[in-house]
Amino acid sequence: MLSFLTTAGLILIGVLLFELIILFHEGGHFVAAKLSGVKVNEFSLGMGPKLFSFKKGETTYSLRLLPIGGFCAMEGEDEDSQNPRAFNNAKIFKRMIIIVAGAAMNILLGLILMLVTLLPSESFSTNHIHSFVPQSFSANCGLEVGDKIVSVNGYKVNNSMDLSYAFAKLKVQNVDGDSLQIYKQDCANALFNLFRDNDFYGELSEEEFQNAYSELQTLVSNVNISNDYSEADTALSDGVKALNSYFKTDSFEIPEISVRDTRMRFRTDLTVERNGERLTLEDVDFYTYTTADDPEPKMSIDFYSTAKDKTFLTLIQQTGSQTVSVVRMVADSLWGLVTGQFGINDVSGPIGAASATVEVAQQGLKSSFGDAVLNIVYIMMVITVNLGVVNMLPFPALDGGRFVFLLIEAIFRKPIPRKAEAIVNAVGLGLLLLFIFIISLKDIWMLIL
Repeated sequence: MLSFLTTAGLILIGVLLFELIILFHEGGHFVAAKLSGVKVNEFSLGMGPKLFSFKKGETTYSLRLLPIGGFCAMEGEDEDSQNPRAFNNAKIFKRMIIIVAGAAMNILLGLILMLVTLLPSESFSTNHIHSFVPQSFSANCGLEVGDKIVSVNGYKVNNSMDLSYAFAKLKVQNVDGDSLQIYKQDCANALFNLFRDNDFYGELSEEEFQNAYSELQTLVSNVNISNDYSEADTALSDGVKALNSYFKTDSFEIPEISVRDTRMRFRTDLTVERNGERLTLEDVDFYTYTTADDPEPKMSIDFYSTAKDKTFLTLIQQTGSQTVSVVRMVADSLWGLVTGQFGINDVSGPIGAASATVEVAQQGLKSSFGDAVLNIVYIMMVITVNLGVVNMLPFPALDGGRFVFLLIEAIFRKPIPRKAEAIVNAVGLGLLLLFIFIISLKDIWMLIL
């Protein structure tokens, strides 16, 4: 019973947050219209049959059955009207403000929800390198402690969210398996495996483990700075002897490093700031691994980032910075879809979004109900920013398409004929609905598999 009530509560929170997104978007149009003197005939939250409504002044306020949208119906919005307060008779700059207000309010809501998700944080991760894990591949590719990563494969990095997104875009590739770079990675990884898999590992106290781990990092660093295969072999051999000495045993043996023609690696170019200068590091690898259950190569970020303490100022700065990062992420994803970097499997519609919300809520519930709520808030933050960005695309039937019509009117000082605008918007709406239908079928198919 408790599990049912918990699930029902999370679903209700998700629906209310989604309705909040719609309220902010349509509320942006509504407030801008009222302030511009444009008559609003009806403001509705939800679609379909009315549950109830009331009229205040000239505007009817409605709550409708289906929580899948809403609308702000303005006089003269879709047809010519002689009313001097009609949308079509308002000054063009006022109409432009009314159109963009919906998207602007979505971004504002994104800022608020981002703030909510960051409030529980004790500190914030940055794009500065604090230290490396012993089996780090990037450490022997030129990346150093203290580096500030400012670009990954050409994608500008301003914070940890940018960094995570840039890494998530990387594709695994075949690289030369006989290179010194790969050889050093194997030597360093071999030392780590010896340390991890020995019989002493589980018997160490916390202090002993930290000391041993520090020793391992030093031994691995000697491998990483090797200039040729001979130096790497020597560093590996010395590392094994040092482990034997540290643990007072002779059970550690020097492993044989296998060489193959090719290896699978997540590899990219990085731009870093080091000692006040910008450097470009080419062909930086990141820890690449497979599992017994899934042979598909996966990437692990093989370094630790420097943490920034949470203060009022850093909280506000991170809220703004990470919201901008989400806007950039959405815009870059759309561009990647257009240019073919992403395929249809990388796109989700309403069903996919709902499925993702359920998934993150379930993950959050493993720790607490509050974490589940925060996960839902985060997803809704992404959705509202997504809605704001997508709505301003210059595509018919979207706010961005209507804004383009207003730009044309402003340039040529003559509005586009209503009939032509209606036809273009109808075609655009049809294409959008077809696209959503196809994506929804894909989402359903993915859920079935």
